Amino acid sequence: MKTTPVLLALTALVALLVPAAHADELFTAIDGAPRRALWVDTGFATWHFNRDKDLNGANRGLGLEYQLRGDLAATMGRFYNSDRAYSNYAGAIWQPYAIGPVRLGAVIAAFNGYPHMRAGGWFPALIPVATLEYQRVGVNIGVVPSYKDRLYGGISVQLKLKLFE
Repeated sequence: MKTTPVLLALTALVALLVPAAHADELFTAIDGAPRRALWVDTGFATWHFNRDKDLNGANRGLGLEYQLRGDLAATMGRFYNSDRAYSNYAGAIWQPYAIGPVRLGAVIAAFNGYPHMRAGGWFPALIPVATLEYQRVGVNIGVVPSYKDRLYGGISVQLKLKLFE
C-alpha cells in the first residue's frame, strides 16, 4: 500500500486523540469569545473514495480564513478541483467542540466550478472538519461527502499559516 500525505495526517490525528480519550471529559466546548486571527490556506490534498475514477487529488489553491470567535471563522478561496476545473468557495467554519487539541465542527460554504454539479454554478455544502493548530501553523482535515455522480467525496487535507493575531 502506498503511503499518502492524507494517510499520514490521519494517523497523526488519531495519535493525538488517543490520549485525550482517557480524559475526564472527552469533548470540551470551545470558547465563543471574540478572537481575531488571519490565516492563509493552501489548496487541498485529497484522497478520493472513488479510487477507480481519474480524479485530481492535488487540488492546488489559495484561500483566507479569518477567525471571528474561538469557534467561528469566515473562509474563502480558489482551488483546482477534482474534476480538473477551477472552483471558488466562501463560507464559515463552525467548530464548537474539541477533543484535546483538535477542534471539531463543519464548514458551511458555497462552491462553484464542478462541471457535473449545477453546470459549474454555485451550490451549498456542509463538510465535517477537524482542525489542529500549533502557534503559526495548522491543518484542516475535511470529510467531503459524495453526491450521486456529480461530486466525488474524499478526505481532504489543507495546510494553513497564521499571518497575524
